[in-house]
Amino acid sequence: MKCLHLSDLHLGKRLIEVSLLEDQRAILDQIAAIAEEERPQAVLIAGDVYDRSNPPAEAMTLFGQFVRRLTGLGCKVLVISGNHDSAERVAYFGELVRENGVYLSPVYDGRIEPVTLEDEQGEVRFYLMPYVHPEVVRGLFPEETVADANDAARLVLGALEPDPSCRNVILSHQLILGSAFDEREQKAVGTLDRVDPRLYDAFDYVALGHIHKAQCVGREDGTMRYCGTPLKYSKKEALTDKTVTLVELGAKGDVRCKEIPLRPKREMRLERGTFDELMAKGPDQGREDDYFFITLTDEEDVPNAAARLRNRFGKVLALDFDNSRTRSGDVVDLGSVDAEEKSPMELLEELYRIMRNRDMSDEAKAFAMRAMRETEGFEA
Repeated sequence: MKCLHLSDLHLGKRLIEVSLLEDQRAILDQIAAIAEEERPQAVLIAGDVYDRSNPPAEAMTLFGQFVRRLTGLGCKVLVISGNHDSAERVAYFGELVRENGVYLSPVYDGRIEPVTLEDEQGEVRFYLMPYVHPEVVRGLFPEETVADANDAARLVLGALEPDPSCRNVILSHQLILGSAFDEREQKAVGTLDRVDPRLYDAFDYVALGHIHKAQCVGREDGTMRYCGTPLKYSKKEALTDKTVTLVELGAKGDVRCKEIPLRPKREMRLERGTFDELMAKGPDQGREDDYFFITLTDEEDVPNAAARLRNRFGKVLALDFDNSRTRSGDVVDLGSVDAEEKSPMELLEELYRIMRNRDMSDEAKAFAMRAMRETEGFEA
């Protein structure tokens, strides 16, 4: 049985206030084309379908179109909710769409009934384990101690009792011990604790979601896997190639995985140099429509740098500086500023002095004063 493993679509995501819906539509079209070529019997979507619990209507419409295209190819579609999703929203039409081969994880109530599919080797049982907060598990297992995510996963998984004679697959949205993730993801997962991979030992394949970098964890044979996001969603991912995972389940114990590369509509590019260097260079020919993260190395401030660079590069998502000041690790200590005793202009001058270790020029002061006066209801 062939399965296509996806996760962390984050439909409706905005990156630095830029909507990625057009890019997401293009990558879902590409994934659907892969499904048309590979003809998987099941498509596994391991959580974070949407970027937030109340997604925009356009994101929900896009997901519906994607699922209809997959079912039109004869694929069964199995979906769990992630920590970014509303479990209730994902589950809402579960009973209705099940008739069309779409299986949505219900709101967790202490039970998970497997979805059973068959091929020439027999049954494959799929367990849809949505992201469940420890507080929810604590309420469902009041006699048990649930101190963290590992305790919660232990109880959820311990209640499943999969048949060891069958091939068993689980979709799960958790942070697994030993997985590699970047600082942005560390902030995103917040206080989530790592889960022991041995809790999943009863499953032939573990289709994981939650971490944006594709990787195998917990097992040497590669059968416990994060497939990663289909698109790059941060500066840290700019140099990372994205894939989807094709899983082939043979007889019991025979699992093979293959990464299939994805090509985004627009690439994310890193540019670095002085303002004058970058303005003279501009984007490479044919790359004008890509997204750019720009690092300026100028020691002095560049007036209207962001706006001017956007005129040159188009889609500049973020601009930062790397110079002697930023490398020194200067920290602004606002505690040294007595805000109640100073005017807004004096506060601005003090802040500038703390950050730059010098006074504002007369030209900068005049510019700041004009800006303050033009701001409705603001007195300098």
